[in-house]
Parts: sequence; structure tokens; C-alpha cells
Amino acid sequence: MQYVMLKFLPCPSDRIVMPSKPSALFPDDENYFALLDGLKSRIQASQIKAAIAVNQELIRLYWHIGREILVQQQEQGWGKKVINRLSKDLKREFPDMKGFSARNLGYMKTFAEAWPDESILQQAAAKIPWFHNCILLDKVKDSDQRLWYVQQTITHGWSRNVLTLQIETGLYQRQGGAITNFERTLPPAQSDENR
Repeated sequence: MQYVMLKFLPCPSDRIVMPSKPSALFPDDENYFALLDGLKSRIQASQIKAAIAVNQELIRLYWHIGREILVQQQEQGWGKKVINRLSKDLKREFPDMKGFSARNLGYMKTFAEAWPDESILQQAAAKIPWFHNCILLDKVKDSDQRLWYVQQTITHGWSRNVLTLQIETGLYQRQGGAITNFERTLPPAQSDENR
């Protein structure tokens, strides 16, 4: 028996050839990460815009529900128990939707009472989250002060905790509603600069 020694030569397709410049499948890190960062920013901005739009529509819905409850209670003479019944019926009809507790329906009614003019929703109240509005309803009874806190929340992006702290420490009295004597004591040109 004779043995034959076989020598295997590599097949040309077995060779890995690295291109002299990066291929389109493997972009250079700098350009790729710039693209990725840009896409991530655009996605996050769109998510924020969508959340704001949903929040605004939800607050308009809550205002309309509160307004209907108010009107019906006034016209029909219904008492507070109608809110409990509405809560149960709405929860049964919309089981996947949150926000129809009796307490929240009460807030909707109070919200509609506090902001009787629907135009305020587009100007201010619908631009902050619902629970920010609930805090304002609980803690600020004066409508001018409440509107001031809404505007400050929009301007500064306050969280609920920060809004609560600002109300409890009397920021409106210290800053927004502070009465000054600038108009009486300073010449007109200076009083505008110091307001």
C-alpha cells in the first residue's frame, strides 16, 4: 500500500482582504457616531413633542369632562354622588384608561371651575402636566397667582416638587406679586429699568 501525501492550497475565496479604505458597511467612527447622535436627538425631540401633544389633549379632555359635570350638576341639581357613579361607569367603559377615579373627576370639575374660559387652556394650563394643575388647584386659590405659577412652571420647567416648594415658600409674594415703590420714587426712565 502506497500513501499519497496531499497538500491543500488555500482557495482564493478563503483569503480575507481588507479594503484600503473603510467600506460602506463599516463607516468610520467619527461620521457614524455623529449620525447616530443626530438620529437619537431627533427621536428624543419627537418623543417629547408627542408627549406634550398628548398631555395638552388630555388636559382639554379633562376640562371638558369637568365642565360637563359642572353644567349638569347646576342644571339637573345633581349632587356629589354623580361623580362616584360616573367614575364607576367610565372605568367600566374604558378599562385600559387611567384617570377616571372619583377623586380625579372631582379635580376635573374644580379645574373647569378655576378656569371657566376655555381659551386659558391654549395659553397656559394645558402646557403643564395634569398633576401640576392639581397641585395648583389644591394650594393656590387666587386665579392671578395660579396663572403666575403656571407661567413660571412653563418658563422654568419646574417639576411637581419644585412647584410645590415654590408655592409653599411664597415665591409669588416674594417675587411675582411684590409691590414696589419704583414708580413713585425713581424718575420714569429708571423705574422701567428696575421693575
